Amino acid sequence: MKTTRYFSFISFILMLALVVSGCGNSNKDDAGSDSSSSDMKEGGEVNLYTSRHYEVDDKIFADFTKETGIKVNIIKGEEDELIERLDREGKATKGDLFFTADAGRLNRAKEKDLLQSVDSETLSKNIPENLTDMDKQWFGLTKRARVIVYSKDKVDPSELSTYEDLTEDKWKGKVLIRSSENIYNQSLVASFIALNGKEDAKKWAQGIADNMARDPKGGDRDQAKAIAAGEGVLAVMNTYYFGQMLNSEDPEEKKVAEQLGVFFPNQDTTGTHINVSGIGVTKHAKNKENAIKLIEYLSSKKAQGDFAEANYEYPVNDEVKPTELLQSWGEFEEQDLNLSELGKNNADAVKIMNEVGWK
Repeated sequence: MKTTRYFSFISFILMLALVVSGCGNSNKDDAGSDSSSSDMKEGGEVNLYTSRHYEVDDKIFADFTKETGIKVNIIKGEEDELIERLDREGKATKGDLFFTADAGRLNRAKEKDLLQSVDSETLSKNIPENLTDMDKQWFGLTKRARVIVYSKDKVDPSELSTYEDLTEDKWKGKVLIRSSENIYNQSLVASFIALNGKEDAKKWAQGIADNMARDPKGGDRDQAKAIAAGEGVLAVMNTYYFGQMLNSEDPEEKKVAEQLGVFFPNQDTTGTHINVSGIGVTKHAKNKENAIKLIEYLSSKKAQGDFAEANYEYPVNDEVKPTELLQSWGEFEEQDLNLSELGKNNADAVKIMNEVGWK
């Protein structure tokens, strides 16, 4: 009887130990899960409004999250729609960052009082001053040049020299370019205002309007395709579009690009026009610290290399080399001005283009 009670007691002790052990393990698992959740909570999040739609951007954001624990919530939309959304949402906005193409658009957000200044030694080191807003409300992250693309069969590159030369009679009915509504062209004219004054900028715009091969239509790629179709012999377009065409999965698009050459204008005068995709912290950012961390990461050598390799954009970080394709086109002199000037002169540029009949 004593033996039976003894074994019953031992069995009870063993069962109790198993229960306690199981609870301990369960608590340990919960703690591990909570720890992971806590780490992510410590990392927090950042909400990005972006008009860019490239796969490489998503990859870079994922790499940033992996490295920092900060989750990037991506809200995509058209440039002007996102600006209006930030304006409409005001203090209630969830947007911490605004990422878009062209200094002119970034300046629109600034003029609407949608951005705030940021002081960062990392950004000052990684991004040249001329690619940064004068008040540090936005920062250029990728760079593209607006060049002359020409038919190798119909144009000898020795005939090319400057943007101004495109207004000469020899190019009458041969120039292809996007409409005056396009921000890239508005910024191009705005750069001429900054460098040469309104009178010369208007003279150039008038000359381009007079020499167009057709009424403007389509995007930069469409201008290149129009050369191949015989509608003109040269076009003004951004380098990254041309790089994408040369590496396109569409054989016809690639074939078009292979018929064309790239020329960097104004190398002996004011330099080739450049612009950026840039980013700014919103005025009412709820996650400002994380927003700054993301911008700093995007300016790093790793992220800059990813941008350049995948999208044929020039890196803004001087420690990162352009892709082999871009290097094959050669080095070039850039316009010497702070890109903030493009936004400041945008309204005058649009007015000039309308006055000369640039459709």
